[in-house]
Formats: sequence, structure tokens, C-alpha cells
Amino acid sequence: MTADAQRRRRAVGQILLLAAAFLVLVAISATSVVLVNEARKDSGRVVNTIEVENHINELLLELRRAESDARGYLLTSGPEFLRSHEAAVANVLPFLDRLTQSISDNAAQVEHAKKLRSAIEIRLGQFAEEMDFVKQGQPSKATSLVRQAASADTNTTIHEVAQAMRTEEARLFIMRTATADRTQQLAALVTVAGSGLVIALAGIAIFLVRRSSRARDQADARLRDSHLNLEATIDERTADLREANDEIQRFAYIVSHDLRSPLVNIMGFTSELEELRGDIFKRIAQLSRAQSAATATAENVTDTAEPELEGTDQQLSQDFSEALVFIKSSIGKMDRLISAILNLTREGRREFEPVWIDTKELIEAIVTTVAHQAAEAQAQIRVEALPNIVSDRLALEQIFSNLIDNALKYLKTGVPGEITVRGRTKLGFAIFEISDNGRGIDPKDHQRIFDLFRRAGTQDKPGQGIGLAHVRALVRRLGGTMSVASELNQGSTFTITLPINWSANRNTRT
Repeated sequence: MTADAQRRRRAVGQILLLAAAFLVLVAISATSVVLVNEARKDSGRVVNTIEVENHINELLLELRRAESDARGYLLTSGPEFLRSHEAAVANVLPFLDRLTQSISDNAAQVEHAKKLRSAIEIRLGQFAEEMDFVKQGQPSKATSLVRQAASADTNTTIHEVAQAMRTEEARLFIMRTATADRTQQLAALVTVAGSGLVIALAGIAIFLVRRSSRARDQADARLRDSHLNLEATIDERTADLREANDEIQRFAYIVSHDLRSPLVNIMGFTSELEELRGDIFKRIAQLSRAQSAATATAENVTDTAEPELEGTDQQLSQDFSEALVFIKSSIGKMDRLISAILNLTREGRREFEPVWIDTKELIEAIVTTVAHQAAEAQAQIRVEALPNIVSDRLALEQIFSNLIDNALKYLKTGVPGEITVRGRTKLGFAIFEISDNGRGIDPKDHQRIFDLFRRAGTQDKPGQGIGLAHVRALVRRLGGTMSVASELNQGSTFTITLPINWSANRNTRT
């Protein structure tokens, strides 16, 4: 089995183990939650049983107090007995309501409560009649009523029903206590088993971590060895690349310089051809006039006057002139391209120097230099708040000068130009946007415009197609990025992202 296969197998095993451990922990947690809830419910049922018994005792105690105070009032007519009796009677029904509410989940106890309420209401009615007779000054009737109540079975019914309810609650208490004990034991068992599983999983995890740590240490050692070899290789390749780059720059400089010599010769010979053209077509005009026997007219032709040609001679002269114009135009274009290559070569050899730059001041200075162009184009340039950065000043001047100059150059004819420069910061970078309401750029040409010597759209403005390519190269050397958003006839927005604190901690030569 290969090393990669072993690593994959070990990784899969660790993932499966972690998944199993996670599932076990989830199961233990869920079971514990369920058991804890059940234990809470069982404990609540036990507490409810005890509360029911307390409510029964409180109710019977208030009934006995009401009866005792009623007899004391009959015997002594003391007002303190009357007050105590009335307070006891007032507490009976609320206590009975609480008792009824606490046993509402038990059908047998609900029936007992109904019987108990009926008997208690009868007894409370008897109390009321007794107190009325005493208040009317008829104690004998009140005494007689007390004896009748004592001989009746109302009190017996109350005590029998209360005892039946106690017996039922005692039975429920035993059952509910046993259930709560079983639930707590099961919860304890699950907790112990879960703890054991967690300890076992922790032990396995520690073993795996140690094994992975040893494997990582071995891999780190191999990586350090590879890193040392890689650094040596990188240094060697970097030196080769720098030498090749310098050689390319020298070659471009030499080629560009050497191309100028034949170009100058071509331009010189073109000028001589233009002079020869005048002489040749003068002679052709003279010969044509001589053949037509117009001797007097031929004598009037001077050396400095342009000969008057006719027919095919005139057409030949025009074709010759157009050819010379085309040659001159091509020579001029080649001369500008050679100059551009030389400028790029010189710029590539310049070392960038990071300095603190007030970008608003820098761009406002650029705007001042193009104020005349803006006035001619009826354009307004607005410079909004801009973040200050640490970068190369000359490179920034070239970047923004090119973009603002392009914005002025490609405005829509007859439409007042609006050019805006704005900026913001985000995550340690300064983001600059140069927007205009010009002719815009077709989306299919968004990448083309950044290629060297390539242009997009109508070619009605002078240029060599190197401006944006040079700008993007400068932006990249400054550690930034550049993009464009544009539609035809909708204007353009060039976005430049640069580090706020750029440092030349690497070789910036290209």
C-alpha cells in the first residue's frame, strides 16, 4: 500500500471515529435529557401527592376550627369566637378549591372531591343557621340545631371521604415514588455508561492525536528539507529569470534603437522621392505640351510652378502623392511605437520608491495640467475625498494622468463631459474609481484594451495602444489590481485597488 493510500485510509478512519463519537455523544445527551425530564415529572407527581394530603389536612383542620369556635360562641357569646369562626368558614371553600385543582388528573379523586364538596356545603349551611339563631337571641334553637347536626351523618361523610382520598394518595405516593426511583436509577446508569464511552473515546482520540503528531513531525522534517532545496532552486531560477529579463530589456532597447537608423533613412529617401516626384511630373507636363505643338505654353512653365497635368498623368500624380502620404504616416506610426518601446524599457529599469502621498493633492495637480483640454471638451472634473497611501509617486502620476487623459479624449461629442475621481478604503487597500460619461467600451473589448498595441472602438483619436497596458503594468508592480466597468454610450468606470501601505520589500523591476 502506498503512502498516499495509507494517509487516505487513516484520514477516513479518523473521520469515521469522530462521526461515531459524535453520534454517541448525541445519543447520550438526548437520552439524558429525556430521562431528566421524566425524573422531573415523576418528582412533580410525588410532590403533588404530598400537596394533596396537606390540602386535605388543612381543609379538615379549618372545619374542626369552625365547629369548635361555633360551640364556644354558643356557650360564651364571646366575640373572639365569632371572629375566629367566620375566618375559618371563609377559608374552607378556598382550601376545597385548591384541593379540587390538585387532584384534577385523577378521576377517582375527582368523584371523592364532588362528594366532599356536597357534604361541606351542607355543613357550612348548618353553621350559618346556628349563627343566625344566636344573633337573633334564640340560643336554644341554635343548640338544638347543633345537636341535630351532631346526630346527622354529615361530619361522618366528610371524614370518610377525606380518609378515602388519603388512602388513594398514599397508594399513588408509593407508586409514584417507585417510578421516580427507577427513572433516577436509569438516568444514573446512562450517565455512567456515557461517561465511560466518553473516556474511551478520549483515550482513542489521544492515541490518534499522538500518532498524527508523530506523522506531522516527520512530514515537517521532510518539508524543511524540501524547503531548503526549494529556496536554493528559487534563488537560482530567480537569478536566471532576472538575467533573462535584463537581457530582454537590453535586446528590446537595442532593437528599438537600431530600428531608428533605417527608419531615418527611409524618411530621408521619402523626402527625396517627394522632390523627385515634382521634377518628374514637371517634365511629363512639358513633354505632353510639346507633343501637342503648344511651344509657347511650354516656355511659360517655370521650374517652381506645379505643372498642370491632364488625364492619366494627373491620376498618376495623385496616386504617387497618396503613396508618399501613406509611407510618411506609416513611418510616423512606427516611430511612435519605437519611442513607446524605448519608454517602456526605461520605465522597467526604474526602481520604485515608496513615499507618503496626499492623493487628492496629486490628482488635483494632474487636473490643473489638463484644465485647457477639459475647457475645450466642455468637461468638468470632480475630485472627491480620497485616501492617502504609501506608494511610488511617479508611478501614481502616470497611472492617473493616463486615465484622466483617456476620459477627456473619449468623451461623447456634443455632450458636456463629467469626470469623477473618488476613493475609499477596505481591508487595508485603497480603492480608486475614475468615472466618466463618455462613449463607453463594448464589454467584449474590456480585456483587449489592456493588451499592448491594441485599441478598441472607433480609431478617431491619436494613440499607440500602450497607455492602459502601461497603467496596468504599473498597478501590478505596486501590488494592486485594475478593472473596468463600461457599456457602449454609457460611460466607463476604471477601478484601481492599491495597498494603503506598500513597501518595496521585493524586487520591483520587471
